[in-house]
Amino acid sequence: MYPVIRLIKERFRVRGAALALADTHVSRHICWPWDLDPWMELNNGRTLTLYDLGRLPMMIRLGFISALASRGWGLTVAGASVRYRRRIRPFHRFETRSRVLGWDQRFLYVEQSMWRRGEALNHILVRLAATDQGGILTPKKLIAAAGHKEPCSPALPDWVAAWVEADGKRPWPPMAG
Repeated sequence: MYPVIRLIKERFRVRGAALALADTHVSRHICWPWDLDPWMELNNGRTLTLYDLGRLPMMIRLGFISALASRGWGLTVAGASVRYRRRIRPFHRFETRSRVLGWDQRFLYVEQSMWRRGEALNHILVRLAATDQGGILTPKKLIAAAGHKEPCSPALPDWVAAWVEADGKRPWPPMAG
């Protein structure tokens, strides 16, 4: 079940706190018993959901959510790559750091990481697409609609550019069987 109460909490914690495109949003979380897998650590699927709960308030603070809602646009995850390094156990408190790295002609690239006591626990690169009824919108259109003046993306880090290139070589549709 999606953690709706956590979502509402995150939504109201960021009221009025604007964020520049280059800034990092920090949210704080607790690993509750219902977040666990059979090995008594944070479930990998719930990790992705908690990243949602870090990304949504960042998008609110950037002005993206109001720009999307006022135009009837949507925002979807169009790809992700996760690296897990340390366990998150029951009742561990941790923070999620979220920031926009840049964009290309189709996608916005967001980096997120979870931290506890100064140690990185896991890391995700998320590719997002703004959409309307006609399909994918350019990130520049969303950025401008949210009131940001950045004319072009900062250079994507080499590791992000390499991921974009590698993912572009991935066959679609996937092979059956």
